[in-house]
Amino acid sequence: MTTTTLAVLVPLLPFLGAAAGLLLGRTAPGFVRPLAVLPTLAALLLAVLVAVRQGGGDAIDSATELTPTGSVPIELALHIDGFAALVALLVGAVATCVQIYSTGYLRDDPRYPSYAALVSLFTSAMFLVVYSGDLIVLLVGWEVMGICSYFLVGHYWETPEARAASLKAFLVTKLGDVPFLIGLFALATDAGSFRITRVLGTVASGGLDHPTLIALLLLAGVAGKSAQFPLHTWLPDAMAGPTPVSALIHAATMVAAGVYFVARLLPVFQASTAAMVVLAFMAAVTMAGSALAALAQDDIKRVLAYSTIGQLGYMTGALAVGDRGAAVFHLLSHGAFKALLFLAAGVIIHAAGTNSLAAMSRMSRLRDRVPDAYWTMTVALLALAAIPPFSGFFSKESVLGAAEHVATGHTEHAPGGAGWIVLLAGLLTALLTAAYATRLWLLAFRGRGTEAPDHGRQPLTMTVVLWVLAVPSLAFGGLAFRLLPDWFDGGSLAPTLTTSVLGTGLALVGGLVTYGAWQRTTALAARTPMGAVAAHPEADAGLVEAEAIASHRPAYGDVAYAPDPADPGRLLLGPLHRPAASGFHLDAVYAALFVRPVQAGASLVRFLDREVVDTYVRGAAALPRLLGAAVRRAQTGNVQTYVSALLAGTVVLAVAVLLVATGA
Repeated sequence: MTTTTLAVLVPLLPFLGAAAGLLLGRTAPGFVRPLAVLPTLAALLLAVLVAVRQGGGDAIDSATELTPTGSVPIELALHIDGFAALVALLVGAVATCVQIYSTGYLRDDPRYPSYAALVSLFTSAMFLVVYSGDLIVLLVGWEVMGICSYFLVGHYWETPEARAASLKAFLVTKLGDVPFLIGLFALATDAGSFRITRVLGTVASGGLDHPTLIALLLLAGVAGKSAQFPLHTWLPDAMAGPTPVSALIHAATMVAAGVYFVARLLPVFQASTAAMVVLAFMAAVTMAGSALAALAQDDIKRVLAYSTIGQLGYMTGALAVGDRGAAVFHLLSHGAFKALLFLAAGVIIHAAGTNSLAAMSRMSRLRDRVPDAYWTMTVALLALAAIPPFSGFFSKESVLGAAEHVATGHTEHAPGGAGWIVLLAGLLTALLTAAYATRLWLLAFRGRGTEAPDHGRQPLTMTVVLWVLAVPSLAFGGLAFRLLPDWFDGGSLAPTLTTSVLGTGLALVGGLVTYGAWQRTTALAARTPMGAVAAHPEADAGLVEAEAIASHRPAYGDVAYAPDPADPGRLLLGPLHRPAASGFHLDAVYAALFVRPVQAGASLVRFLDREVVDTYVRGAAALPRLLGAAVRRAQTGNVQTYVSALLAGTVVLAVAVLLVATGA
């Protein structure tokens, strides 16, 4: 079987699995789980074969024209280089783990068949994006992922949080997709083709007429899909969906698609200095802002969501300094440990009965209840904090090293200013990342108070997946920069000495400072009497203990949300804590600038339609109705009345004729 045939089967198998799962979900429920897992697993194995045959060498290209268009042709094309082969492995591995994990996590969910089918379709769409060599075919996968995310985020549609989150995710990403589509057509018009290889050839020969405009239009779509500032606000709210969906979206699909797209078409963006500076600024704001927000979140899944936004900022930062090898390296490394973080969080939530870190900090022995999640999440958090020798260290430091090279003038892939922006923001984010990772670990696993509820051992399908993902979280980074440089444009992925020392030093400082703040707040909380918050509502929440406030959220289970007096984030952020916890009020800004004006405009249109337009419509119908009523009254059925009316009409007409004749 040829490599092209294998590559076609990779996205096709999950698609067929999704179709079969939907058809047999009600009539043969026993086949749903095999149809969810086996096609995705088979696609992963085929992706491995494709990667082995590609071998990091010359790209595999194949194309056939779909239909004559009369202008720019649309082709069913494959373009599989080293980047595509590795990203497809990530997608297949994470999707398979998510499907296996979901068989235990959602074992009692009556909507599991549709859920599993949507996950398979989601996976198929991402494979299509990765392997596609034509921009229109890529766009199909791009949009299918958006539709799947709408349904998966809204899986718990009974809750208003899930309904609002799914709608928000759909609208915000579509807001970016409109200029993205315009940019694709403008790019194809300049290049004369939607084929990626021909587009890149046109860029290399200087054939783009409007590089800055095209690059900025495409960046809008990337910002929406990959949750980059300012279109990142949908991703934290998307945590209303099931935890396995969060793992899939954050680790291998959807948000990774935007980064992968820029990496695939990086020369298009490098053709515009302005676009590279905008990309660097977008990455810097995204990195630092999301890290501050993560340090203030109470929901464990929202902490991880903001963490994803920040790590995507590192990837776009690497692209902003012209190093797509470092960007894809961090994409792969991040995919492993972020999937592990979310799936381990799902186990913790299942055991604790809450998403709230404040509630977990009041539980003792939680780590004893979930030993597998405890150890694997510790590995993943160390990788997230970029502590050597975990995988996140090598990939994150390769990003910082690339920024250093551009900032100091050793390479000229991007403007020097972009290098300094990414480097400084990346170092600051390294400090903050270690801080919120340490905070999450302390609040979740070092809690004090009543014993955590004992729900027994987790299903084997959930715990085995955690250990499978722990292996690349620990070892992938160290192996990749030694064994796979040819897969990343042949560049060196080894971290530089300067950024390694600075990055690791700042990470250690962030972790130690957070630990010290936690010890201080814990000691102060132990001396604070219960109910102090109610007596002093304006007091520093880090110095008093709040009474438990129970709220019931069916999407998550029974969740106890209350300010945690032992939360080191409150002490570290100080006055920034409240705005950071609300995402710096960007949702409120967007509501004031866009949502309310649109709603007001819709209200005005509705008023004009009902009170003005409908008035004319009703008036136009009223006159014939009145005339018809008058005529109907005249229809008495009496022949004498009709004859009298006829004679009277004749007399009136005769008189009228005489008067006219006399006047003439």
